[in-house]
Amino acid sequence: MQSKPHDSARSGHWPKVRAEHLATHPACEVCGHVGEKVNVHHILPFHLHPNLELDPKNLVTLCEDEDFVNCHLFIGHLGNFKGWNPAVVADAADWHVKLVANKARIAKTARGEEK
Repeated sequence: MQSKPHDSARSGHWPKVRAEHLATHPACEVCGHVGEKVNVHHILPFHLHPNLELDPKNLVTLCEDEDFVNCHLFIGHLGNFKGWNPAVVADAADWHVKLVANKARIAKTARGEEK
């Protein structure tokens, strides 16, 4: 996996803010994955906007599930950890709708209801 470019020092309050965010938003906003491989992603990168590091409105949950898709890398960083996606929230919502619809189509096909 690509390394993340900026190892800026985190606030001592970050663990608490991260835990609070995951308590209310435990699932990946794209694929719905819940578990150890979820990441609290900063919408605006905290290395560029350190004043927003702890702002709950600047956080979104994305997964790093290597068995399905790494939503953090592909939606949060557009495939490259050196970049970021300013439209991450809208893109996460759009892809969530597509993935749910695809899952429903697959289930219908498996039941023989759709070809």
